[in-house]
Amino acid sequence: MCLKFSIALLFALPCWPQSPTERIRQLITNYAAAVDAADTKLAAQVWDTSPEVTFIHPLGEAHGWTEVQAFLVDIIGGMFSQRKLTPRDLKVHVYGDAAWSEFNWHFTPKQRKDGAVVQTDGRETQIYRKRGARWVLVHVHYSEMPKGQ
Repeated sequence: MCLKFSIALLFALPCWPQSPTERIRQLITNYAAAVDAADTKLAAQVWDTSPEVTFIHPLGEAHGWTEVQAFLVDIIGGMFSQRKLTPRDLKVHVYGDAAWSEFNWHFTPKQRKDGAVVQTDGRETQIYRKRGARWVLVHVHYSEMPKGQ
């Protein structure tokens, strides 16, 4: 019985912890899932939920977690009935307790107003900080890809 428990425990535990780079990559995956679902609870697992976070986007800026949540619900969730954000070409840079990522993305949403599916491409920079044992997103700046690229 003890041997079975030991083997089960061995498979339940990760063999090694994620590196900071791997963890940031996982957070970007979770960030995209939060956008896809327009889900603030999932987003709160990625973002630092403090008043200091910032989010710059083509329609303006969000300062503080409350405004970031409003952007996710009112703009992303309000304008689009379906969403698919696909990050690609990820680069992650970690320096101690700070990190940033840069990536290109493809976004395919369905507009609520007329049901039209649109496709956009862009690029994004995200800044993370380590808070205790947890990496959290503190800043996003995204924009559409310039025409012709």
